[in-house]
Amino acid sequence: MGKSTRTSTVILCTLCLCLAITTASTWWACGQTTRPISQDTPQIQYGAEILIQQKINLIQHKKIAIVTNHTGRVFEQIHLVDTLMALNLNIQKIFAPEHGFRGEAEAGAHIQGGKDAQTDLPLISLYGDKKKPTAQDLKDVDLILFDIQDVGTRFYTYLSTLVYVMEACAENNVALWVLDRPNPNGWYIGGPMLDSAYTSFVGLHNVPVVHGMTLGEYARMVNAEGWLKDQKKCRLEVIPCAGYRHDMRWADLNRAWVPPSPNLPTPLSAAWYPVFCWYEGTPVSVGRGTDAPFEQVGAPWHIAFKRRIRTDSAEGKSVYSVYGNTFQPTAFIPKPIPGKALQPLYEAQTCYGVRALDHNTAGDSIWLAGLQLLGSFHQEYKQSGNPKPFFQPFFRKLAGNATLEKDIESGKTTANIMAEWNTAHAPFRALRKKYLLYP
Repeated sequence: MGKSTRTSTVILCTLCLCLAITTASTWWACGQTTRPISQDTPQIQYGAEILIQQKINLIQHKKIAIVTNHTGRVFEQIHLVDTLMALNLNIQKIFAPEHGFRGEAEAGAHIQGGKDAQTDLPLISLYGDKKKPTAQDLKDVDLILFDIQDVGTRFYTYLSTLVYVMEACAENNVALWVLDRPNPNGWYIGGPMLDSAYTSFVGLHNVPVVHGMTLGEYARMVNAEGWLKDQKKCRLEVIPCAGYRHDMRWADLNRAWVPPSPNLPTPLSAAWYPVFCWYEGTPVSVGRGTDAPFEQVGAPWHIAFKRRIRTDSAEGKSVYSVYGNTFQPTAFIPKPIPGKALQPLYEAQTCYGVRALDHNTAGDSIWLAGLQLLGSFHQEYKQSGNPKPFFQPFFRKLAGNATLEKDIESGKTTANIMAEWNTAHAPFRALRKKYLLYP
């Protein structure tokens, strides 16, 4: 398809999209009807959609850069970048986080800059050696729009990218608008707090692993509390979602799931990600290289699960409950998947473990289950006779402290660990309330 044809298609789709924004009961995209909003479910609109519907006139004469990736779509149809270009806004460049602008790079992969093939806009990576826009990057920019779907977890790097962009805006007197999106884990707070000794790109602030805030709310807290470098403040504006509440889970939103990164393909994987991600600092597979990453964990040496799979099969059992969460004993074989896992842990080996089938219980239950499973893998690993440590240095960065691995090694009960976490959350809960935008 030639450039002129692509441009015409984008313009046509954008006109259809504009019609969608003015329609309250039905969504339209490119002339086709998508699913209607049910009468008993509130319609949720994202910050990017509010921008186009209500505030587009405020940025028509701005020189704009956009920090976004493949999740930056309006009504899950047309990318925000394409939409704004078709509306003749002055887009200068695109900044891309981990996984790249089109979301096709696996975790940790080096992202090249250059130009976006579909828009011909300059494309600058904010992952790898360069995590923050430079003064040179921003010399021709009046306004940065930030539009990325997050998963509400301290070590998910889109949050860190936002903070570095805020710093760059503060240092270069550039305005920043965060186009807010719902947090799929925004209905609870969980996990350990960060010890400042373990500050890194996967943990910048003394907050719980699950902080229960949208990126817009988090940005407001960072800015007001002086958490940016040298306690500077940026010219921040948040365009909130419409209709969102913090007690909503993803199924309540009536919006399609766009995987925020290649290995979070479903809302269920995003729900278990906060607990299962720290297994990546251990010799346990989190299912990379399978059809269910972050929905299952396993290892070749977990003989107890291997036996349980055989026993359950013989007895006709299939599922069991851990703190109210339903699991299925499972065996999986990781294999390379381009763009998702080129060299997965335990490639071509059978891993024995469990697969999560749901998570519909209270927030604490997912952490209780995760801790119990972590203890099981730790114990089984010791019994396997492997001389290498179970807990690797990356585990401390993910946990945000050195305490958790000591608690697991000493056999501290999950209830005692949870009680200590919940006590430590109290000051953060009070701080968080000051910056919430949603009931």
